This record gives sequence, C-alpha cells and structure tokens, in this order.
Amino acid sequence: MSKIEVKALRRPFLKELFRSNKCNLTMTVIAALLCAAAELVISWLIKEIADLISGNCPYGIGTLLAVAGGAAALFLAGGVLDRVFLSEFRAKAMKQYREYVFDRLMEKGIQAFSGENSSLYISALSNDVNTIETDFIGKLQNTIQVGIEFIGALALMIWCSPLLTLIAIGFSLVPILVSVALGNKAAKAEKDVSDQKENYTGMLKDALTGFSVIKSFKAEKSIAHLHDHSNAGVAESSKKRTKVKVLVSYASEFAGAILQIGVFFVAAALALSGRGITAGTAIVFVQLLNYVLGPIRVFPEFFAGAMASFGLIDKLAQALNKNVPDEGEQIEPQLTEGISVRNLAFAYEEGKPVLSDVDAELRAGGCYALVGGSGSGKSTLLNLLMASSRDYQGQILYDGKELKTISTGSLYDLVSIIQQNVFVFNSTIRDNITMFSDFPEEEIDRAVRLSGLKKLVDEKGADYLCGENGAGLSGGERQRISIARALLRKTPVLFVDEATASLDAETSFEVLDAILKLDGYTRVIVTHDLDENVLRRCTGLFALKNGAISERGSFEDLMARKGYFYSLFTVSQK
Repeated sequence: MSKIEVKALRRPFLKELFRSNKCNLTMTVIAALLCAAAELVISWLIKEIADLISGNCPYGIGTLLAVAGGAAALFLAGGVLDRVFLSEFRAKAMKQYREYVFDRLMEKGIQAFSGENSSLYISALSNDVNTIETDFIGKLQNTIQVGIEFIGALALMIWCSPLLTLIAIGFSLVPILVSVALGNKAAKAEKDVSDQKENYTGMLKDALTGFSVIKSFKAEKSIAHLHDHSNAGVAESSKKRTKVKVLVSYASEFAGAILQIGVFFVAAALALSGRGITAGTAIVFVQLLNYVLGPIRVFPEFFAGAMASFGLIDKLAQALNKNVPDEGEQIEPQLTEGISVRNLAFAYEEGKPVLSDVDAELRAGGCYALVGGSGSGKSTLLNLLMASSRDYQGQILYDGKELKTISTGSLYDLVSIIQQNVFVFNSTIRDNITMFSDFPEEEIDRAVRLSGLKKLVDEKGADYLCGENGAGLSGGERQRISIARALLRKTPVLFVDEATASLDAETSFEVLDAILKLDGYTRVIVTHDLDENVLRRCTGLFALKNGAISERGSFEDLMARKGYFYSLFTVSQK
C-alpha cells in the first residue's frame, strides 16, 4: 500500500480526535497564548530592569511594576483556561477515538475477523491508545504554546537586535538538523514496542483462556517459559525505545547548549565592540533563547511521538480496512423448501481438503444431526452453511439460491447458531438474552420458557448479574441463554455446533431436548453425544468420515446397516 493510501486511511481516525472538540482545543490555544504573552513580557521586564540598573531604561520603577502585574494577570487567566479545557480536550479526544475504532471493528464481517489475531485490536484499544494520548494528544497543547513562545521571542529578539537574531538563527540550524535526523528513528522504536506488546497481549490472553488446561496438564513451567520469552521481547523493545528517547533528549540538549553559549559569547563580543548591545540586551537574549530552544527541545519529542502515534494508527487502520464486503442479494428471512449442499469441497490450506464431494438435503422444518469422529468436518460444514468462507467448490443453496450470491447480513436474519463456547456478558440475564435490544415482554417470556430458562429466572430474577463471561451461571444455564437468544431473533433456521460438549449427560440431554421441541424450526445439530433418545427424534442423520458423508438416513436405518454409524454408536455406549 502506498504512503498516500495509508495517509488516506489514517485521516478519519485523526479527525475523530478533534471532531466536536475544536472549542476545547481553541480555548487551550488561547490559554497557551496568554501564558506565552506573560512569559515574553517577563523577559522584556528583565531587559528593562537590567538597563534601569545601568541607567539606560526610559521607564520608571512604577511603570515596570504595573507591567509585572499585567503579566501575572495574563498568566493566571491562562492557567484557569488550561485547567478547565485541557482535560476536557484530552478526555473527549480519546473517548471519540476509542468509540470510532470499536464501531469500525464491529463493522467487520465474520469472514474477515475470523482470520485475524484479536490481540491486535486488544493492544490497539489499550496499549496503543495510551501511547497516542501521552505522546501525541498530551503533548499537543504544550507544543502549541512552545511554538507561540518561539514566534514571540523571535519577534522580540529582532526588535532588540536584528544582527544578533540573525546569528542566533544560524546557530539554531544545528539542533534543527538533529531533531529531523532522530525523529523517524524514534517512531520506528515506538512501533516495535507496540508490536511486542501485541504479541504479549495475545500470549497472555491464551494463557488465561486456557488456564484450566494448563493446570490439568501440569504445563505451568512451559507456559511460564513462553510468557517469559514474550515478556523479554517487550522489555528489549522498551529498552531500545528508551535508548532512542535518551539519545533524542541529550542530542537536543547538547545542540541547544551550543546555541545558547555561542549566542551569549557573540553578544558579549558585540557589547564590548560598541555595536549598540547593552547589558540588558545580552541578558534578555539569553532569556529569550530559552524560548527559541523550546521548539528544539520539544518539537523532536513531539515529532517522534506524533510519528509513532501515526504508525500505530496506520497499523490499526490497515487492519480495519481489511474486510470482506457484504455484497449480494437480500433474501426474505424464511425457508420454505430447504438447504441443499451439492458436491461441496473445501480446504483451509491448498492441497489439504477438509470436505470433499459432500451432498445433503435439509428440508425446511426438519431436524438433522451431523455425527462423526473428531476432525471429520462436521463443524466446518456447519460454519460454511453460516457463510464463514466463500472459498468453497460446489453449491450451498438456500431455497435454490446460491449462498455466495446472498448478502451475509441478510443470511443472519435467516439463521442463528448455538455454539459450544457461549459468551455471556457481565450484565443481567435479560440483557444477555436480548443482547441489549428491545423486545416485547411476551416474546422474551416465550424465549425463556422454550429454552428452559424459566426456573433460573424465577429463582434469581431477570436482573441477576451473570458475572464475567457468565461465571455466575452453570454451563447448562449459559447454553440455554444461547438458545433463548436464537429464539428471540425468530430466525427459522437454527444451527447447533457441539453445544453440549462441555456438559454432563443429564444437562446435555436437557439442552438438546429443548432444541428438539422447537417445532417449526429447521435445525442442524453437530453433536458428539450419540444419545439414542435424541437421535431417534431427528429427521435424518449424516455420518461424516474423513470430510465426506459416509452414511445418511434415520437412526433405525443406520443401525440396521451395521456400518460406520453403527460402529460409532456402539463404541460410544461403552
């Protein structure tokens, strides 16, 4: 992607920092103007007081005291404005930025998001946002003030001595060149830190998600080694960034010192040679050089911080831009004929087929079970029916319409899925069922009753807080919430993917029984649990083996054949 294209992607993210925030920024700039004016007046006072002592000042002590009082008033007014509006500007900027990023993230399709590392977004909304706030937004107001002071100081220097000002500008070229040379180096170091923190966040998320697995397999030391390796990467990149920042700081300070000492020696030489330079002028030049040095000290840091922030924004913007457009035909949320799968083949990696020559007819209103050993392709087939990928061969037809031609947004009005890993938000039972949308009370009650949640709601109430990821609920209760969500949406097609894999036998039967009782829905169930009481109630069974359908038919038919399904079922009963 070209630099022009990357900048175009970055632009809306930067706009969010300042959208509806210009008033706050303007007031902070006014505060900076007032403070800068006060400091420049103080510099002028230092000159006049020095000249007053040597007898070269045209003003009296009373006038100088009045000017000092005015400078104090300017400084106080600037401080009040800064206190009120700077915090508001920063808070609003980052709030809008986070909201915009999250909204863009929610716009991504399942196909696009499933192939990405979620740690990138976690890091972008935590570590990277902090960097942007600290190194860009946080330094913006101070940089503006320093710039105003620089302009004012330069004007005052020209008024005092154009010759000495010209000499000072010549000396200033050294620190300017230093800041330009080191800015890009600092930006690269900041991006390296972001990348390492992203890797660390991903590792940490995996460790916490798989905590029980780690403990049961006694893999603590191995995981700790992976953690330490990832943590060392963060530490090393942070160390390199610190080295670059120290280099930028010391190089700027050293170049600034050359400027200040050089100009002071020149001022002394001009004063001694009788070129019209008074002691007050020499002193004020030293004072004003602090403001000339300000940009030389601050701008490199701000430039480095801005470049680093832009790099982080660019990385995020490019990731969010990678999406599969939701193109296709809008269909009605109803299934009248059924779903047809014809000669379906699919592979995640070229040359490694997961499904091959799969044919299946799923009539509307029927209940079908996909069974088979681990890795047989059951979940992959179900995911393809949910449009997880369009890179398949063959056909998937909904009422005769090819899935590839159907808008995914439209498809999700037709189908819902209940998965093994049900995510429950740290909110009420009601919110988790409705997914924070408004529904008529009678529809919520119906979903609660049909999903088997009525007992839980009666005992704990609809406003019971479920805890982080449903920690306050049992596995069966979480699954029933997932069923209730699907029922509330009233999609005529319901897919169930290993929804009972982590449940005990009794709870597993209760959950599947609730699904089987849903008359009028087309249900496709992927299950490892070969419960005869469940399978006998299915319209048809499909036994998958090595990515192909080995057998199909009713439970009675497949058992009578004494083939692959018979073997699976017999082994499962032991």
